[in-house]
Amino acid sequence: MRSAAYSPIVTTATEDQALNQTPVLFDAILTPHRSLGAPGFAILMTVVAAVNIGLGVSFMLQGAWPIFGFCGLDVLLFYVMFRLNYRSARLFERIRLLPDELIVERHDARGRTESWSFQPYWLRIAIDDPPEHHSQLVLSSHGRSLAIGGFLSPGERVDLAQALRQALQSRRGTDA
Repeated sequence: MRSAAYSPIVTTATEDQALNQTPVLFDAILTPHRSLGAPGFAILMTVVAAVNIGLGVSFMLQGAWPIFGFCGLDVLLFYVMFRLNYRSARLFERIRLLPDELIVERHDARGRTESWSFQPYWLRIAIDDPPEHHSQLVLSSHGRSLAIGGFLSPGERVDLAQALRQALQSRRGTDA
């Protein structure tokens, strides 16, 4: 199930279905959005480095040579902060609806994986209507709840909730 509202935030994956005989009714991979790609990062770093070198040289020519080192430190700190930001972008969540369970997997930036399983017939999906920036998309069943898609925009969380509700509704319709 793929919707235009999800692209590039939520994509549909079917590779595992070919390997496994269990039908996958809904499969979405949620990833954080990063607006600055690798080429843009290279351009930004080049401009920041050039400006800082220019400022450092001008201060050095005026006799304030220690400032040159601080300009280099500025560039290094700027680079490290962006690299940490890109590393956190490796986080993703996968939501799969199978006939007998809904599986949520959260993969963090370090490669660790957490997994939750819910019985789909009793699963409730809750989100504020209308959604606000701090609104959470919460899955709950049998006294357990889990917030998902915290890095998505409010509109994307609503779209995901609607798509997941439709998948659950069609799944529940096959049981009748």
